[in-house]
Amino acid sequence: MTGSAPPRIVVVGSVNTDLVLRVAHLPGAGETVSGSSLLTLPGGKGANQAVAAARQGAVVQFVGAVGDDDFGTRQRENLAREGIDLTHLATLTGQATGVAMIAIDAQGQNMIMLSEGANGRVSVEQVEAARSAIESADMLLCQLETPLAAVRRAIGLAHAKGVRVLLNPAPARPLEASLLAQVDYLVPNETEASQLTGLPVAHAAQARLAAEALRGAGVGQVLITLGEHGVLVAGAGGSSLQAALDVPVVDTTGAGDTFVGCLAVAVAQGRGLAEAVREAQGAAALKVTRLGAQAAIPRRDEVQAFLAAPPPRRTLPSEG
Repeated sequence: MTGSAPPRIVVVGSVNTDLVLRVAHLPGAGETVSGSSLLTLPGGKGANQAVAAARQGAVVQFVGAVGDDDFGTRQRENLAREGIDLTHLATLTGQATGVAMIAIDAQGQNMIMLSEGANGRVSVEQVEAARSAIESADMLLCQLETPLAAVRRAIGLAHAKGVRVLLNPAPARPLEASLLAQVDYLVPNETEASQLTGLPVAHAAQARLAAEALRGAGVGQVLITLGEHGVLVAGAGGSSLQAALDVPVVDTTGAGDTFVGCLAVAVAQGRGLAEAVREAQGAAALKVTRLGAQAAIPRRDEVQAFLAAPPPRRTLPSEG
């Protein structure tokens, strides 16, 4: 990236339709709960992060797949309206588009169930077809809602050309050290950090240990998102806990994706990591005050106005 040109972000990821139901409380095993206000909304971690990046001013190219159903048509149209380049978004004949069924309780917490659909067919060949875009990007952004083989190939192509890689390892699965060593920024939440390391991550002190383990596996920078407790940032210079902004929570769905997409753009623009985290936290805080995933992701001018007079930060949690 040079001068004032917008950063170029390539996203390899998932596209879903979110079926969202508001409930009084999240159900336990075998429990039936009544809900209201069923909404059909665009989603998918990859698509959410691509929209977040586009709304922060990046030029975004997307590598993924939808089915040849009505959901696929709608999601393609939605991403196109955001100005995202869909040259490498395949429409697969006879396949269903991915679906997420999301229950949201009165406190804004959620429970999500996925049907991967066409996301499970994103191929190494698709990634190879996007090689030129990946190798000329300022940042490659990946998650794990698409096959690991495709993600692994995309990261390999980017790393070989010195393109920075941001991996949101969600949903978590075992990752080999050789792959982690090619990741510049790893952004798991506490559950994913625990699953990746085998260590408990119930508070900040444990998050630091998990981050050190991931750094020991070769990751450049580790940012463990801790929800209302903030973000643990760990790099070569040590670690710090950045408190969360104190805002009323309506819906946490897509907050992590908003953080990741905004972080990717700020880093690709050459911002220092502390400033990039501040902007990403601001975007995520704005998002949780609104219902929905993609529809609720703020634009750059909204984030800048919000951070000009930000709300107070929450009290930092005990380190255990």
